[in-house]
Amino acid sequence: MMLPALMAVLVLGGFTAWFSESKNQFAPRWVAIITLIIAALLLVTLDRGAGQIEIVSTGVPQKWLAAFYRPWIPRFGIGFHLALDGLSLLLIALTILLGFMAVSCSWTEISHRQGFFFFNILICLAGTVGVFLAVDLFLLFFFWELMIIPMYFLISIWGHENRTYAAIKFVIFTQVSSLLMLVSMIALVLINHASSGEYSFDYFKLQNIPLDPDMAFWLMLGFFVAFTVKLPAVPFHTWLPDAHTQAPTGGSVILAGVMLKTGAYGLLRFVIVLFPEAAHQFAPIAMLLGAVSVLYAAMMAYAQTDLKRLIAYTSISHMGFILLGIFSWNLLALQGVVMTMLAHGISAAALFMIAGALQERLHSREIDYMGGLWALLPRLSALALFFAMASLGLPGLGNFVGEFLVLLGAFKVNILLSSVAAIVLILAPVYALAMMQKTFYGPLKNQSTMGDFKRHELISLGLLVLACLWLGLYPKTILDISAPALQQEMQNSVAMKPR
Repeated sequence: MMLPALMAVLVLGGFTAWFSESKNQFAPRWVAIITLIIAALLLVTLDRGAGQIEIVSTGVPQKWLAAFYRPWIPRFGIGFHLALDGLSLLLIALTILLGFMAVSCSWTEISHRQGFFFFNILICLAGTVGVFLAVDLFLLFFFWELMIIPMYFLISIWGHENRTYAAIKFVIFTQVSSLLMLVSMIALVLINHASSGEYSFDYFKLQNIPLDPDMAFWLMLGFFVAFTVKLPAVPFHTWLPDAHTQAPTGGSVILAGVMLKTGAYGLLRFVIVLFPEAAHQFAPIAMLLGAVSVLYAAMMAYAQTDLKRLIAYTSISHMGFILLGIFSWNLLALQGVVMTMLAHGISAAALFMIAGALQERLHSREIDYMGGLWALLPRLSALALFFAMASLGLPGLGNFVGEFLVLLGAFKVNILLSSVAAIVLILAPVYALAMMQKTFYGPLKNQSTMGDFKRHELISLGLLVLACLWLGLYPKTILDISAPALQQEMQNSVAMKPR
């Protein structure tokens, strides 16, 4: 019962936050904090009590830390089936941590309809946790859609000047790609029904079913496009800069830190395991898209004058590393993917929090409008420098470990694409240091500030600093937790042999 309790707490907390505003206008933020504390305690309790649970799939037992199953729509083989392994455990921990950050950075930024705002934040987190736990494809689609709706409201209601355009563009991209996944999902279930005589959306029963190679390729492509749009990778990326630029800071934190990772998780968990032969055939193209994303987004980041848009393009560049690593499909690259997901979630969330704080103080996101801010905002500037260094992959910080492992694993598979992607090690310092130079150094251009970081902002970003250092200086903890889950994924994808 602990797995559904994680989501139930977030959903109930969301409704409580919404209705508590009628009693006290400041109550929703405290309800959100208490809800996330309870969710964190449940996750810690679950981690300590987790054991090795075997789930049998086509005669092959798979080991998971925890599982939960209840029939939902038995006529069509749909069940409320959840399972937790090391990979989903790490991503849920990241989700809850960044949930705290989203509430913290919205503390003073959101002044109207706070109840509905924090309701949407918590429901979005509940949907994300559901994606990381769902092992029934219908349930996966349900939670996938559940993430989209509250993010639309966050952008369209509390966003900035072009919020309606950005919100609609976000929905169009994600809904159209989700429809492709739904069609592929239903086709897979019908093919399984034709061969086995039963309907089932269960992830374990749909592994390694006999598929015509051409049909498998098209079904795989439906899932791939849906997850790659959410990742996103070039050429499916154009919704992200607009969404990030117009979203409130809390929305950007959740979007960059957590929701993008659902795309990577879907590729790793579902695309390659359900369609191993088709994924193996498609791997060179996917790796090419990853390498192109890394370079193209890095160059685009340097060209931006909007601070949030610059950070958005750095996210696309980091997601390119993840796509490259997933389709390299060896343990080194996959562990680099997990490290990059966690490290990028932390550093990107911190950078968006800093960008939001600057916009709140200066009423502008334009880098050309900034300059000389270090003298005026030394604490904010020092933290910006730290996370800029993390984003460019400074050794000793989490992003470096992740990108190094991805390149090391990808080099064993494709030397050319790995070498192309490695060029970003030159481009990343260019855009990161240029951002620091233009924003925090030089003559002071604007003095309409509200003062330096406050205590709650320092505490929040201080926690992210510690997390980033921990990932960089002691990555063994993460590697030990993720390794069994990744090795099992590699065993499940019989045709996509480690390379």
